[in-house]
Amino acid sequence: MSKSISVEEVAKHNTEQDCWIIVNGKVFDVTNFIADHPGGKKVLVKVGGQDASKQFQNFHKPEVLQKYSNLQIGVVAGTAAAAAASSSSSSSASTSTAIVPVKVSPAPVLTPSLDGGFYYKGLADKYGEQIPFGDPVWYQDWYSPYYNESHRRFRAAVRDFVDREITPFCHEWDEAKAVPRELWAKSAAAGLLPCCIGPPWPTEFVGTKIAGGVTPEEFDAFHEFILLDELSRCGSGGVLWAVSGGLSIGLPPVLHFGSEFLRNKVGKPCLSGEKIICLAITEPSAGSDVANLQTEAKKSECGKFYIVNGEKKWITNGVFADFFTVAVRTGGPGMGGVSLLLLERSMPGITTRQMKCSGVWPSGTTYITFEDVKVPVENLIGVENQGFKCIMYNFNHERWTSCVQANRFSRVLLEESVKYAMKRKTFGKRLIEHPVIRLKIATMAGKVEALHAWAEVITHQLRCMPADRQRKRLGGPIALLKAHCTQTLEHCAREAAQIFGGLSYTRGGQGEKVERLYREVRAFAIPAGSEEIMFDLGVRQTMKSML
Repeated sequence: MSKSISVEEVAKHNTEQDCWIIVNGKVFDVTNFIADHPGGKKVLVKVGGQDASKQFQNFHKPEVLQKYSNLQIGVVAGTAAAAAASSSSSSSASTSTAIVPVKVSPAPVLTPSLDGGFYYKGLADKYGEQIPFGDPVWYQDWYSPYYNESHRRFRAAVRDFVDREITPFCHEWDEAKAVPRELWAKSAAAGLLPCCIGPPWPTEFVGTKIAGGVTPEEFDAFHEFILLDELSRCGSGGVLWAVSGGLSIGLPPVLHFGSEFLRNKVGKPCLSGEKIICLAITEPSAGSDVANLQTEAKKSECGKFYIVNGEKKWITNGVFADFFTVAVRTGGPGMGGVSLLLLERSMPGITTRQMKCSGVWPSGTTYITFEDVKVPVENLIGVENQGFKCIMYNFNHERWTSCVQANRFSRVLLEESVKYAMKRKTFGKRLIEHPVIRLKIATMAGKVEALHAWAEVITHQLRCMPADRQRKRLGGPIALLKAHCTQTLEHCAREAAQIFGGLSYTRGGQGEKVERLYREVRAFAIPAGSEEIMFDLGVRQTMKSML
């Protein structure tokens, strides 16, 4: 139980050598933190012995309290915080001797819909902070045909993990341009990491544990949608890509087209977080034009090895990857001469260096050089000179994940704008009271909500449509969705920056997410197909059905 401290007692500790403050009913001893305070020591000394809640809220995010929770020494007597602490203590004590009733949502009722399908009725509970536009509408008391109780349990488990293990550390990891290696293992242990490759659940490699008590039979495209959406709430494309980027695009080609030898070699260690894999396709001279890549792989005289030479650029996770799924040229020009090989960090001749990019710093964007790398022929993924098909197989999934991530980042910018506009005052009014600010928020909200609804429609097709039809029918719509999502991200980044003003130009602090996402827009607008190519592809693919 947290120690209960009176206001009078706090007031006695008001000097630089002995400084306590109150924030949201909690008492913090900041004496040893004064020298490290970003705003200088006088700021803290000035509010020493006092309630500094208002000042804190004006200049800091709520996550800061969680980050420095070790400084808390108690709660103010007679406050809500004290009552909550007492209740928490009582609950902890009682759980050892009695069963605590848990509210269980009613079981979903599968109900026929007008279009001949089914929807789940009776699952309209509220969830989250309920900040306007801060979460999708199904988090409110709105009904949805897409989600059932397993999705709600899964959502709660993902949010808890992200709030505890990721969001409080994003700025620190972003500045360090790396995330702790153990984060992969943690997310795997929580039953989350394997979700990044989508359904079906890879039971043969990781067993049956899925976050939220979801069963392998229940796991579907909407669980992956929720994972990506909730992970993206952290507001860092770099952290998000560090955890899921390389895995979601580097491992599927091996699992779908690799031999049993290769599947067993990388499946379990990568999905358990023990090893990291990346996809190496893009080159200095070949980006979206994959069919013209130059990295070559020639057979050795003995026929037992491929000798790989070339360069890859902008490779996510490459600098800390253990495995590389690499597109190489084994035959003639064009797509008919491309193959996929699995390279391993231990193979001599592989050099990686982290690139200096505008954003997504912790994701390890990498320049890779291959110099006479000997790769056993057993490491060929699929059939020689048919690697282009393996690459294209996963493009829809990769672009769909970009859509979900980009649109949640737009929502993060929208949510941050709403929260800031509700407390920031200019000319005697809160920002939200100015019509021009409400217009910005309304425009952002319209784009974000429309694209989320479109993404749900496409995700429903991923769940229900046969795989062979998906590759023919969904390529165009997903391409269009990606282009619109990234353009909306760019719009929301600009508008949020205008609302935050100078705070959006400063790394860290209240504008942390806005400043970071503003830098990361191009990382979504260009990779996995630039906006221009996506718009063109979307129309061409859709028109095929009419010609």
